[in-house]
Amino acid sequence: MVVIRQELVDSIKKVLFILSTCLLVFVAARNSITWHLQRFWGASGDFWQRQWENVYVLFGSSDALVCIVGTFIITTGIFWLANAFFMIIDLTGKPVALFRYKIQPEKNNPLPKEDLYKAVKQVLYNQVVIGIPFICVAYQAMKWRGCGVGGELPTFHWVLLELSVFTLFEEIVFYYSHRLLHHRAIYKYIHKRHHEWTASIGLVALYAHPIEHIFSNLLPPFIGPLLMGSHIATSWMWFCIALISTTVAHCGYHFPFLPSPEAHDYHHLKFNQNYGVMGVLDRLHGTDDLFRETKAYQRHFLLLGMTPVSQQYPDSPKKKAE
Repeated sequence: MVVIRQELVDSIKKVLFILSTCLLVFVAARNSITWHLQRFWGASGDFWQRQWENVYVLFGSSDALVCIVGTFIITTGIFWLANAFFMIIDLTGKPVALFRYKIQPEKNNPLPKEDLYKAVKQVLYNQVVIGIPFICVAYQAMKWRGCGVGGELPTFHWVLLELSVFTLFEEIVFYYSHRLLHHRAIYKYIHKRHHEWTASIGLVALYAHPIEHIFSNLLPPFIGPLLMGSHIATSWMWFCIALISTTVAHCGYHFPFLPSPEAHDYHHLKFNQNYGVMGVLDRLHGTDDLFRETKAYQRHFLLLGMTPVSQQYPDSPKKKAE
């Protein structure tokens, strides 16, 4: 009991250290970054306001149409647009130079067509049959909460604050719902479907049992905007960020200048590590301990050059022999 308590205290200290370091970096850079961004936002504020008013009129000045139809179009469109890029590479094998960045080069090469077709059907089912009713219910919840639709767009600083809150609540809700789905009593009935892909592709981000799609894909990014009473335009921006983020996390490639997908790719490979989005709760609960001892962890960083991480941190001779 004493050992467990000490491990918990150590984990909390590590998390606080990470958060405080991030806060110090943010504060140090805040004045310069926010000055430039706010200047852009402020100078173009009238422009964005006019565009939003045009969008609102396009949907007949109907809050319901904007929130339901608009949200479906935006989220579905951005997901397939982001995945089109990765699917072209996976299906054609071109450009060949990009395969240098593949995390598990021996897997999905070539991509199994039957598995891809099965994934596409499940994703479309989730987006239409599950997604549309969820959006309708979400609209009623946002209407009750008083979330803005028409009218003035929020300020730059308020959007920054909202995005921070969204990220926090997504991490909390996703981590615990995801970890619950790995419980042996229910894993084989629900989450096992998502883990059919031990080497994931971008499309697999939404390849899930309908129950999982609700509690792990739809609910986590929605909680933040609901609690904050956010304007629908801010919610759209956040949903797009979340969809692109999860697509990159599942894409199977560690490309330059994109967030590292190493942690979640390792989760698909080993199942019992890296349940969260940012890794903060994994550090707190020790569910990344094995991952932190691997080559994948050494490669888990934002690649700012063109040399693949697999070349910077090559596999050991023993692993190559295996």
